[in-house]
Amino acid sequence: MEENKAIKKTEEIEKTPAKVEAKTNDKKSPNIEVGKESKPTQEVKKEKEVSKQSENSSSDKKSPNSNAKQRQNPMRRRPKNSVGDNFEERVVKTKRISKTTKGGRRMRFSTLVIVGDKNGRVGFGIGKSVEVPVSIKKAVKNARKSIMRLPMTKKHTVYHEIIGRKGASRVLIKPAPTGTGIIAGGVIRDLIELAGYHDVYTKNMGSNAPLNMVLATLNGLKNQLIPGKVMNARDLVSKKEEKPKENK
Repeated sequence: MEENKAIKKTEEIEKTPAKVEAKTNDKKSPNIEVGKESKPTQEVKKEKEVSKQSENSSSDKKSPNSNAKQRQNPMRRRPKNSVGDNFEERVVKTKRISKTTKGGRRMRFSTLVIVGDKNGRVGFGIGKSVEVPVSIKKAVKNARKSIMRLPMTKKHTVYHEIIGRKGASRVLIKPAPTGTGIIAGGVIRDLIELAGYHDVYTKNMGSNAPLNMVLATLNGLKNQLIPGKVMNARDLVSKKEEKPKENK
């Protein structure tokens, strides 16, 4: 009997590792299945990446057309008073101003700007705002609206000596030989440089207010006598004088 019991125990021991191996195989099987399922997930990721790349490429292709439309629109809708990009802007004076109201004083900034293309065209403008950058923008906008053409010789100087007047300001402007440069200071120099004159003598003989100096300088430059117009005027005057009197 004892021998039979020992034989049964040995048989049971021999059977146990097979069960353990079966259990381990059962545990490994889900891992193998998960590995099989991971392949399609990788393919899905690749497809998503490809779709994103195609979308990016399509957006890049569309961007030039959109930029072209943005460039064309401002040219079509350019306002009447707009000027090209050849003009140089120069801030001449910025000062603080105040307005007294019932609630107290309102502080703002006033800016004077001169604009010119250095080829005979120049303008000036004043802008007022609570912030300095906004006042400069307004002044530039007003300056571009007030552009005027000034007479100039081929040597980029003045035709003759002249005095410009505005209020208490008086500015003397004289032609200078080539190579002299601009003999001026302050606001007058900025205006004459942006207008395009190269050789000029100037002198301020009155008030130093920047706005009045600008207006006086423009008054003198605009009132120059151009040789062609003077010749035409003299011919007209001589013809009127030479008309024979009709005998009654």
